[in-house]
Amino acid sequence: MSQVLRFPDGFVWGTATASFQIEGGRPERGDCIWDDFCRWPGKVFEGDTGDVADDHYHRFREDVALMAELGQNAYRFSVSWPRVLPDGAGEVNEKGIDFYSQLVDELLAKGIDPYVTLYHWDLPSALQRLGGWAARDIIYRFQDYVALMADRLGDRVKNWITHNEPWVVAFVGNLQGRHAPGWEDLGLALQVGHHTVVSHGLAVQALRARAGADARVGITLNFSPAYPASDSPEDVAAARMHDGFANRWFLDPVFKGHYPQDLWDAFGYQVPRVAPGDMELGSQPIDFLGVNYYTRAVVQHDASGWLGYRTLRPEGEYTAMDWEVFPQGLTDLLLRLTRDYGATPLYVTENGCAYEDVVSDDGQVHDPQRVEYLRQHLAACHAAIAQGAPLRGYFEWSLMDNFEWALGYSRRFGIVYVDYATQQRIPKDSARFYASAMSRNAIEV
Repeated sequence: MSQVLRFPDGFVWGTATASFQIEGGRPERGDCIWDDFCRWPGKVFEGDTGDVADDHYHRFREDVALMAELGQNAYRFSVSWPRVLPDGAGEVNEKGIDFYSQLVDELLAKGIDPYVTLYHWDLPSALQRLGGWAARDIIYRFQDYVALMADRLGDRVKNWITHNEPWVVAFVGNLQGRHAPGWEDLGLALQVGHHTVVSHGLAVQALRARAGADARVGITLNFSPAYPASDSPEDVAAARMHDGFANRWFLDPVFKGHYPQDLWDAFGYQVPRVAPGDMELGSQPIDFLGVNYYTRAVVQHDASGWLGYRTLRPEGEYTAMDWEVFPQGLTDLLLRLTRDYGATPLYVTENGCAYEDVVSDDGQVHDPQRVEYLRQHLAACHAAIAQGAPLRGYFEWSLMDNFEWALGYSRRFGIVYVDYATQQRIPKDSARFYASAMSRNAIEV
């Protein structure tokens, strides 16, 4: 027998995107590190680039109309730093500011609340040439950029996210080398991560000072909940180590004003340089935490592995990203954050899946796996709320298919299909399911 799960009144329903992944409009902005990375042979699938992507820069009104048709009441997007400041600092590109101003106006006219992410990985190349996030000066350049956006949009935008996934910025971009700028150095990665924490604090200050008294400021972190492969003390300790690296390394500075001691000890001489006052800056009170969740990690002790563990691939259902579908992990995560880090309001700022979507003979895109994925993860959100998690909203990733970073256009995360040759948008079955959930403020399981 089916059951209707109703969400609290005022629950925020949205979709999420990122500037480099959807905007295109390449000639109208400055270079960023992802433009450089795309030109690095072998780094991005089939040499794909973000030059056109979904052409959202020219088609944003069409896309906002699509959002309104779906019935969402919020939209999380990011500002391209090099679109508004082509050199990262100095001269302002007024056409770039104008684009975001018009986008905000269009959203508000359709009853959609903008949630603006200020950094989603597209650092201006001019700043990377000066050291990028590894150079301390970046924290002040970021503060200036945030102040500019607060001045220009703060009269209409009330919800701000300083950074998206600083863990990925630091470790995927500067330790694993799979993302821009493509380096592989632990000490460098740790310093990069520290500068994102401090710049977050400076951005909070700038937004509080310039975006209006009713501005709400948060940060979005990505999470990899750790489950020990067995009850053995060794596996439990290994899971704790993974939790430190994947989750607590950014959670603790933001909420507790210090790095986790177990990881600090493990990193040894490569720990970041921390200037006096840095941790106080990075741990200023925030109004909400953005939670990005895709899958869990099952962790086993392995003395030969980095940090003494390895992650396993348990039997189960997997997406086209080879990520296990594990909705219980989202419930567990939201409750853990509430238990260990207080009652700060939470938003799921990204949750979604990639599958091999195709246009059928009837001209539609039938994606039953994504429908079920969304149903299960929304039920997981509902379960967390019922158990006391202060979850205020959910942003599905992503509104539409787009440039999936190093995987180029080979993965489709959207609830709206994009034909890249024609730029036609086709809402998938999952879009209709999500529209129904939003209109009812409820799902059926």
